[in-house]
Amino acid sequence: MLDLKLVRDKQEEVEAALARRNGGFSVTELIEVDVALRKVQGDWERLNQRTNEITELFKSGKLPAAEMSALREETKSVKQTRETLEASKAELEERLSKIRLSIPNIPDPSVPDGTDETCNTQVSQWGTVPAIANPKHHYELGSNLNVFDFTRGVKLAESRFTVLMEMGAKIERALMNFMLDSHSRRGYHEVFPPILVNRQCMMGTGQLPKFEGDFYKCADDELYLVPTAEVPVTNLYRDEVLEEQDLPVYHCAYTPNFRREAGSAGKDTRGYIRQHQFNKVELVKFCLPEHSNEEHEKLTRDAELILEALELPYRRVILCAGDLGFSAQKCYDLEVWFPAQDKYREISSCSNFGDFQARRANLRYRPADGGKPRYLHTLNGSGLAIGRTLAAILENYQQPDGSVRMPDALAPYLNGVTLLTPSQPK
Repeated sequence: MLDLKLVRDKQEEVEAALARRNGGFSVTELIEVDVALRKVQGDWERLNQRTNEITELFKSGKLPAAEMSALREETKSVKQTRETLEASKAELEERLSKIRLSIPNIPDPSVPDGTDETCNTQVSQWGTVPAIANPKHHYELGSNLNVFDFTRGVKLAESRFTVLMEMGAKIERALMNFMLDSHSRRGYHEVFPPILVNRQCMMGTGQLPKFEGDFYKCADDELYLVPTAEVPVTNLYRDEVLEEQDLPVYHCAYTPNFRREAGSAGKDTRGYIRQHQFNKVELVKFCLPEHSNEEHEKLTRDAELILEALELPYRRVILCAGDLGFSAQKCYDLEVWFPAQDKYREISSCSNFGDFQARRANLRYRPADGGKPRYLHTLNGSGLAIGRTLAAILENYQQPDGSVRMPDALAPYLNGVTLLTPSQPK
């Protein structure tokens, strides 16, 4: 959430920054509720002070009877007024919290203007797009190679669930291990968190309450299936104070992810691109505020190195203000080339959140100079989405006879398998 003091002191600048987002947001109501709450808080504190003064007067035992009687009446009046103020205070605090939780992060000044994804800007490009005559889609190749079983996925669950068969399951697992090993070598500490998280976790990273209904929730418990490992890993240190000398902290994590994909009807209905359940390796960083821009560049580069090791052509794109995620202040998308679609498709989003998530999850650090704890900065990015990586490999490494060559980087993880050839399903 936004720094309330910043909103108070620079309302016009904050609103101008938020106006860059698609739809714009006003902080007027936030200011009004904050002013009302601070007045009630002041009145409440003054009544508490008066209550303490009256208590001390009673303790003295030296007051005339008439004054004692007057103080008793005043005590009743103060109690009634305080109860009224407490009710108002609780109501205003709840309103203020709801408003603060509904306002997105402020875009970084370096983020370009724009209303949607068509306004995103390419930053760089890597690799040579393969020249493939009449390329097949990944779902055609995968079905012929007995990698995907879409029909049985629907039978077991519903549409947008897929069974990975034989080499499909092995390649998915190989990619997971390859990614985790690669990031571990670059200093990320691996964690394997729960895939069910409580509501506080979802609120801490910004999924709730804004996007209520977009996620899978347990019927009998206040628990959610994780939409991304970002949620449990970022919340590892919720309500904790880290030491400055221990920062930055890098984590990588594999989890299955679950998304209802509400509002995505008609998008990527075929294939393995947009699933309700998919696997992903996530990178999460906790760092000092003054280092977050540098750490953002390094995190994005770490994700790029996976694509380069797999020799998959990609480009880096900076998202415009209107296409930014709710919690992000700056985001790079990495988009991998899909020959059959003749376009680049997102495979990783690498975001700097500033102190936005830290304020929601109460993530702080203690400065080395012994000062008061301060909010740290959080960052994360996909390193990478495993299913989309598998789909991209099938399309970019396809051969004229329908077989698919495997990237050299995966050889140690596939027990010598270098080529997938069409075969009859077992």
